[in-house]
Amino acid sequence: MFFISAGIDHFTNKDFYLSIMPPPFPLHLEAVYISGFFEILGGFGLLIPKVRKIAALGLLALLISVYPANIYMALYPEAFPQYSLNLLYFRLFLQFIAFYWAYSLSTERFNPQLRI
Repeated sequence: MFFISAGIDHFTNKDFYLSIMPPPFPLHLEAVYISGFFEILGGFGLLIPKVRKIAALGLLALLISVYPANIYMALYPEAFPQYSLNLLYFRLFLQFIAFYWAYSLSTERFNPQLRI
C-alpha cells in the first residue's frame, strides 16, 4: 500500500516532487507523473503473487532512478528549509533499506510460491 499511496501523491502533490528534481534532469513534470504511475503499478503488482517478482524488480529500478532527488535534497538543504539536515541525510540511508526490501521481495526466499 505504501507504493500505491506514494504514487498517488505524485499526482496530488506534484509541486513537492517538482521541487526535489535536480535541475539538470529534463522533463520534470513528465518524470513526476511517470514515476507516480509506475509506483502505483508496482504497488498493485506486489499484491498479485504471479507478478510480485517483476513488480519488485520494477520498483527497485524506480527507487534507484529517483535516488538522485534524495542526493539533491541532501546537497542543497537550503532549498528545503522545512527539513532538518539530519532528516535529509537519513533519507539517503533509508533509501538503501528500500532497495534491499524491494530486492528481497523479488527473491524466491521471500516468495516461495513464485515460480517465474
